[in-house]
Amino acid sequence: MSEAPDADGAPLFLVEELPAGDVLTVDGAEGRHAVDVLRLGVGERVRVSDGQGQLVVGSVLAAADSALQVQVLTRHDVPAPDPTFVLVQALPKGDHGPLAVDLATELGVDRVVPWTAARCVTRWRDDRVEKGLAKWRSAARAASKQARRPRVPEVTEPMSTRQVCGMLADVDLALVLHEQARQPFTKIDVPRSGTIAVIVGPEGGLTDGEVVAFRAAGAHSVRLGAEVLRTSTAGAAALAALSARTRWA
Repeated sequence: MSEAPDADGAPLFLVEELPAGDVLTVDGAEGRHAVDVLRLGVGERVRVSDGQGQLVVGSVLAAADSALQVQVLTRHDVPAPDPTFVLVQALPKGDHGPLAVDLATELGVDRVVPWTAARCVTRWRDDRVEKGLAKWRSAARAASKQARRPRVPEVTEPMSTRQVCGMLADVDLALVLHEQARQPFTKIDVPRSGTIAVIVGPEGGLTDGEVVAFRAAGAHSVRLGAEVLRTSTAGAAALAALSARTRWA
């Protein structure tokens, strides 16, 4: 295992698998973006990852026909961050879901759990489940590239409140963001290792039953500050606050 090298502004491309050898090819949509949009040239530094921690730092040997030929300079097996961040995100309206995933990815989330809260206006039924998941996973992938993250966050299948409560049994700290909570986030003892889950409710807010259920499962109800944040930004704000006390410290 090794830490991710300094990006130095080098773009990151995601491929299904990193082949062995001193030269690799980036083609398909990633290659077209590299050649036709970024217009990368010979000698420029790039990073290529499989999205699961395997990372190559290299330089462009050739850029033509919507494909990059990359000279491998170094290979890295980047470990998963510690602590692990899990965002349980109630389904928001419209594009607010992908936005929440985008922001959370840039701020270090490792797993995103779509949650079908009682007051969600949006409902993923039948074919909408796959369409919704595809949008969220696409947002996570794009944001990982933007943030130069060699690990793309997992977006799980949607969970019910009962399933989320069951999942909380396996985390070291669970926080429910609630504007009426008495306990401020700053008073919570945050572990420096393990798994931390953040639960964000829908636009209509949490029901009393959901708050009680999460507390019974061991979660702490907390408020981030005096302001009431949108469901699409609350998770990112919490992740930033958690990173400041753990990963960035």
